[in-house]
Amino acid sequence: MTRTVSQVIVDGLADIGVGHVFGVVGDALNPLTEAIRTTDGIEWTGFRHEEAAAFAAGALAQLSGGLGVCMGTVGPGSVHLLNGLYDAAKSGAPVLAICGQVPLSEMGGDYFQEVDNDLLFRDVAAYRATVTSPDQLPRLLEAAVRAAVTRRGVAVLTVPGDLGDREVEDDRPPRFALPRPAVTRPDDPALAEAAEAVTAGSRVTLLVGLGAREAREEVLRAAELLAAPMVLTLKGKEGFEEDNPYEVGQTGLIGNPAAAHALDTCDTLIMLGTDFPYRDWYPEDCRVVQIDVREERLGRRVPVDVGLAGDVGATLRALLPLLTPVGSRSHLDEARERFLRWQEGQADLADPRHDKRLLGRVRAMFDNPAEEIRPEALAAAVDRHAADDAVFTSDTGMATVWLSRFVRMRGGRRLIGSYNLGSMANAMPQAIGAQLWAPDRQVVAFCGDGGLGMLLGDLMTIRSERLPVKLVVFDNRRLGMVKLEQEQAGLPEFGTVLDNPDFAAVAEAIGLTGIRVTEPGELDEAVRRALAVPGPVLLDVVTNPAEVAVPGKPTVTQGWGFAIAKIKENLPSGTA
Repeated sequence: MTRTVSQVIVDGLADIGVGHVFGVVGDALNPLTEAIRTTDGIEWTGFRHEEAAAFAAGALAQLSGGLGVCMGTVGPGSVHLLNGLYDAAKSGAPVLAICGQVPLSEMGGDYFQEVDNDLLFRDVAAYRATVTSPDQLPRLLEAAVRAAVTRRGVAVLTVPGDLGDREVEDDRPPRFALPRPAVTRPDDPALAEAAEAVTAGSRVTLLVGLGAREAREEVLRAAELLAAPMVLTLKGKEGFEEDNPYEVGQTGLIGNPAAAHALDTCDTLIMLGTDFPYRDWYPEDCRVVQIDVREERLGRRVPVDVGLAGDVGATLRALLPLLTPVGSRSHLDEARERFLRWQEGQADLADPRHDKRLLGRVRAMFDNPAEEIRPEALAAAVDRHAADDAVFTSDTGMATVWLSRFVRMRGGRRLIGSYNLGSMANAMPQAIGAQLWAPDRQVVAFCGDGGLGMLLGDLMTIRSERLPVKLVVFDNRRLGMVKLEQEQAGLPEFGTVLDNPDFAAVAEAIGLTGIRVTEPGELDEAVRRALAVPGPVLLDVVTNPAEVAVPGKPTVTQGWGFAIAKIKENLPSGTA
């Protein structure tokens, strides 16, 4: 018996292990969702907003390494997918978006809800095509899946509303022929050139990113051989924070002084599996060797002396025998001493009793006069009580700052966020995708109050799917990162205040467990309870809105701008 276009698509996805499809049902998608309903091994998860569905698909793809799939119906439904798909594309997550379209006979006539999907998704998609005949199946499906998987990006397949139920005459099983990832390394002359550049230095620093995660042993051997402090990108926290005597934390605005010092004082920088984008934080006047599996990334952020295109592990295994051990450990020891000292200070700040001590009381007079909960204390409490194999997501902004500084990626913990696109509102929908990927693991979302409010409706998806996601809300009644940006530029805070509801009460009304915390002394027990309660929980913690995350290398301009902003904020309205 011949199958329909929709059945060919759904069967093909199920055959390659796609277990979940995310989206909002409607019109052109009805044949596809019906095929999902009647097909074993693949399930439909209905969302309240397609953007959240795309975020969830991207999260599942990042965590599983497989294909994530989302769907949006005609016109606005597909448009809503766009932000989540951009996040997937910039994160290197293979995602297939199946989009509805007006009937084939109406295309090109400015029909109701008609949008040119091939044009709309041109920038974000590595592949896009519109099915105009059943005879194009399964070829177009094969091409779309191959493009998403092999190019680690987004593919968009558009299906007009009158084609989903049409039969495919030349019906055959799809043959995706997905290749296994190749493990490559540079040739010997390139390795010799890199070894010469590295050996010429005596103060070597490693900058390690997500692309080195599978090469932990080789990276640690390199750090030992070269007595090199190891600066981690945010994505590099996975796999390199546990039992690592070379780590000095993150750099950039979320970083610390030790990491900044390790970079600024090195004479040789080795970049391993990272495309860290912030140019201002790279050292100057030093040799740079970069190893990355994607050749187009070499030298993209900072000029490199030697660029090695290849797998980080395979390349280091070939390079390490060519290197000479560094005799002095002073560069490493100095960076580690600074890092441990900074960690001690952060731990003190995260202690709920901090503002009761003498120095804490003095500081609180300026930045926490109401004695509200410090966000550092909340993040540290979550780190203490969360499972060693928990999956964390974080909203862009201050929630990510607190996670980066206080949550350690020990054990089998995983971490994802919108760390390349920098979108708001990603943490909660990504947590949904993560929980469907790993139903038995603890999933913890670090939500900003602004981000949670933006896609609040999909709390109902968590409830309807009975997902035991733990949502930790940093409720400072502010767009905190925007506030900090304004003040560092010398501008008074404007437009960042949020008139929030009681998020815990909202959660209870929806059917989740809601817990609200307003007193520092209640924090630790509330966090412990939230992570222990079965089922979905929203922990709404009212935190200090004036908290400042001091960057690893604050400038005089930033400090002066902040002082000017505070003066303006305290002047009577209309006088500044």
